[in-house]
Amino acid sequence: MPVVVVESPAKAKKINGYLGSNYTVLASYGHVRDLPPKDGSVLPDEDFDMKWEIASDSKKHIKAIVDALKNDNELILATDPDREGEAISWHLTEALTAKKAIKKDTPVSRVVFNAITKSAVTDAMKNPRQVDAPLVEAYLARRALDYLVGFNLSPVLWRKLPGAKSAGRVQSVCLRLIVEREMEIEAFRNQEYWTVKALLQSPRGQTFEARLTTLAGKKLDKFDLGNETQAEMAVQAINSRDLVIKSVEAKPATRNPSPPFMTSTLQQEASRKFGMGARQTMSVAQRLYEAGLITYMRTDGIDMAPEAVTDTREAIKSKFGGNYLPDQPRIYKNKAKNAQEAHECIRPTEMSVSTEDAKIADSDQRKLYDLIYKRTMASQMAAARLERTVVDISSADEQVVLRANGQVMVFDGFIAIYEEGKDDSVVDDDDKRLPQLTEGEKADKKSVDPEQHFTQPPPRYTEATLVKRMEELGIGRPSTYASIVTTIQDRGYVEKDKNRLIPQDKGRLVTAFLTNYFRKYIGYDFTADLENQLDEVSAGEADYKKVLGQFWRDFSAAIAETADLRITEVLEKINEVLEPHLFPPTEDGSDPRLCPNCGAGRLSMRTARSGGAFIGCSNYPECRYTRPFGPPNPEAEASAIPPEGKLLGTDEGDEIRIFKGRFGPYAQRGEVTEENKKPKRQGIPDGWEPEEVTLDQAVMLLSLPRELGPHPEDGIPVWANIGRYGPYLKHAESTSHRGGTNANLESIEDVWTVGMNRAVQLLAEKVASRGQRGKAAVPIRELGEHPEAGGPVNIFDGKYGPYVKWEKINATIPDTIEPGDLTMAQAVHLIDERAEKAGKKKPAKKKAAPKKKTTAKKAPAKKKPAAKE
Repeated sequence: MPVVVVESPAKAKKINGYLGSNYTVLASYGHVRDLPPKDGSVLPDEDFDMKWEIASDSKKHIKAIVDALKNDNELILATDPDREGEAISWHLTEALTAKKAIKKDTPVSRVVFNAITKSAVTDAMKNPRQVDAPLVEAYLARRALDYLVGFNLSPVLWRKLPGAKSAGRVQSVCLRLIVEREMEIEAFRNQEYWTVKALLQSPRGQTFEARLTTLAGKKLDKFDLGNETQAEMAVQAINSRDLVIKSVEAKPATRNPSPPFMTSTLQQEASRKFGMGARQTMSVAQRLYEAGLITYMRTDGIDMAPEAVTDTREAIKSKFGGNYLPDQPRIYKNKAKNAQEAHECIRPTEMSVSTEDAKIADSDQRKLYDLIYKRTMASQMAAARLERTVVDISSADEQVVLRANGQVMVFDGFIAIYEEGKDDSVVDDDDKRLPQLTEGEKADKKSVDPEQHFTQPPPRYTEATLVKRMEELGIGRPSTYASIVTTIQDRGYVEKDKNRLIPQDKGRLVTAFLTNYFRKYIGYDFTADLENQLDEVSAGEADYKKVLGQFWRDFSAAIAETADLRITEVLEKINEVLEPHLFPPTEDGSDPRLCPNCGAGRLSMRTARSGGAFIGCSNYPECRYTRPFGPPNPEAEASAIPPEGKLLGTDEGDEIRIFKGRFGPYAQRGEVTEENKKPKRQGIPDGWEPEEVTLDQAVMLLSLPRELGPHPEDGIPVWANIGRYGPYLKHAESTSHRGGTNANLESIEDVWTVGMNRAVQLLAEKVASRGQRGKAAVPIRELGEHPEAGGPVNIFDGKYGPYVKWEKINATIPDTIEPGDLTMAQAVHLIDERAEKAGKKKPAKKKAAPKKKTTAKKAPAKKKPAAKE
């Protein structure tokens, strides 16, 4: 009974149903190994040796496969049919071989299927092959490159540019696209131009619109009417002349459907039509694939299997009739760079299953399936037939000519089911329908109006247009687009607003730094060329270690060149690069970098000790002027909190400031000095905008904790305060006392208004609610006596999950270990770790540690029974 390994449990369940009880189907749960995020995981000096590590949450999945192979000595790797899937099959082979689960006589084969249907799965089982070595090598090369860039470039960023988080081989190039587009928008200066539109009437009383195209016998260019005066003169020229239809030209035209979806076009269309991000689109598509409804969703291919084309044509004929079916099937040329990574397009597995037939409960899945279904149908349908009409209307002297455009849909063809969305809405005059017009007829003027226009800057990228641009440049690959676009947003380099991607200041900083010191490595051509080299590796046409060697030789030299860079030098360079953004020209022509506070210092970008950046004066500390990083914004500057804190005023001679700290915003009384190293501080509560906190509010906060007075029963003080989890009461000698009774307050305002009577009631209710507290908890499993220190070791189910307990030490049991499987040795290890973290005395463990390791090494004795099988 062979062991079949797929990637997800949902897929495993589906395939198990197709294969039956003759197979054991298990899930790897994605990648089972990865490079540890530490130095030395890729060793360029050792022929790019890579040190892999089994992920902690993958160990139990590997163990399940190992256990299954003890009984069934045949392994079938059925991971996804792409580079990542091939890599997972290779990782599984390596990991299982290292654990001796794969022996010399263990048959290991690889099968791939493009859809999770019974026919696709059973056909794949009849055509096994071996793991594709070139495809794995392409994966290894990409993984090594990403590691070498990220692990070597990110520390340079951290050292030279405080506040930066990371850099990546492709993510930094993607970020550059967004930042450069924003710089284009900021540098854009709009230009005024005018057009003239006339509402005309035919002899039959039908009206239509036409635009002025010729004036004074000369064809008008876009900016020829540059102001209102010129536009009004053009209006007069039209109004002073009679107009007749000079020519009517009708031409037939056709529109062909778009090809079926591949990964990038699916992401683009889902973004346009539903506002779905790339990651969301792929997640929804993954669930449709695992449900057996669509083919594999990571593909560069746009071709369809012959049987799918036949099924699609039959569905078209059945639904729309034979006239919507072209004489021959449509053939789409595959855009994939090499055949090994080219799979079929994304399409429904059965074209007879419409969206209604599929009965999909989840709305996102239903919308995406409907999109895929309609696009697939449309791709094999007849072209739409149009009649496009161009009408020229002229004065007798031909000094004035106007043009009207329109079209008539003769046959809708594929448009009957689907039409591709547009990235940016553009009004198209060609879509208008014109009345019947005849050459030589008079055209009466109903109205003639000038229209003012301004040129528009290029639009910000959406996820759809960004993916499209990356595809055009050859940057990244379909399987990586979603993660790249997501990463730059997770890092805070880019934010999405109304579906548009807007670079944040830290994203600009990173791009400015990399553009100046690592320009080659975030170059579009360089990145695309590297992708092409990796495609050659996957096609078996290039040696991946030679590709790595060539890259590393130059990249490591570039890293070394930054070793002596001083932060001040880096910041001044970035000041130069970002000057148009940070210090745009002023309206009065004065120096935009002159400090508005002291009138003598120069403004420049500075970094804060806590990370991030701001604009400060060169006369510091004499002049303490600062403003937030970015272009001047008087309103924002008035309310923003600069790195040195926002001064609200003074109280009893102390400066009161608001700061943004590591754990959130807080108010502070006085400055940090040698005599006062820890001035009074109080966190700003949730719900309060730090920038809007007033002096009175800050003084109120700094007066906390508030002592209500002695408790009437025992004389111990009762306090009201705001803590990490919100407002609360405390019955103890002080709020820092570890004992006593705490009770939550409903609102922040209660901290200053709650009276003793209400406080006593709330505290009493809290004590009463502890009815079960004093009773001994019952263990869910008893492990026995601690082997070294004595005393029971038990497992309990706590508020935050299962934990192991010995005396006063509680150690959480990791998610990767089932409480029922926890051994005494593991429990002792967890207890020791917890004791060390808490600073508690270990249970007679320091000198006994070697004993524990020796005991653990005796574990093979437990394996002897298994060897007898």
